Amino acid sequence: MIASLSGRVAARSAGSAVIEVGGVGMAVQCTPATLSRLRVGEPATVATSLVVREESLTLYGFADADERDVFERLQTAGGVGPRLALAMLAVHTPDALRRAVATEDTGALTRVPGIGKKGAQRIVLELRDKLGAAAGEPQAEGAQPAPAPVAWRPQVVSGLVNLGWSSRDAERAADAVAGEADGEADVAVLLRSALRKLSRA
Repeated sequence: MIASLSGRVAARSAGSAVIEVGGVGMAVQCTPATLSRLRVGEPATVATSLVVREESLTLYGFADADERDVFERLQTAGGVGPRLALAMLAVHTPDALRRAVATEDTGALTRVPGIGKKGAQRIVLELRDKLGAAAGEPQAEGAQPAPAPVAWRPQVVSGLVNLGWSSRDAERAADAVAGEADGEADVAVLLRSALRKLSRA
């Protein structure tokens, strides 16, 4: 298992990054919060989880080992694959997911694209004793903001499409969060806000 990667960030897109390790570029699928901390050309370390399928090997990257562990435990619930687990971590922090499961807050879980009421109930039932208790308050979303003088809109739209929304819905959600953006807009925060608006629609 590849538990972590350390190297130079060679590229970054809305849903993934390429990290050069020993001259090899490793493609890593990441949560928006993790991507917001990566800077092209700068060194970075991410905790990773390798998902093996017959037709592919996919590496997922996370800000820390706790986020990675939650990602792996989420997949022990029926119907939760790596794509859905990543979407859950795009909408909620690890501690927020722990609280949602512990308090049986299915409403919070159904805000994730791809999770309906029955799916949320199954996740609560199957993960109740697996995620553990929330370790204090979650870190504020903007604790390590990503300066984004570059256009945030294409990244938010692309991120929503990667999470399963149509281009039309993604564009509409980007319009809805435009008022929250400024010169220091954090793409990860805007993406989460857009997801919440879509989930309430």
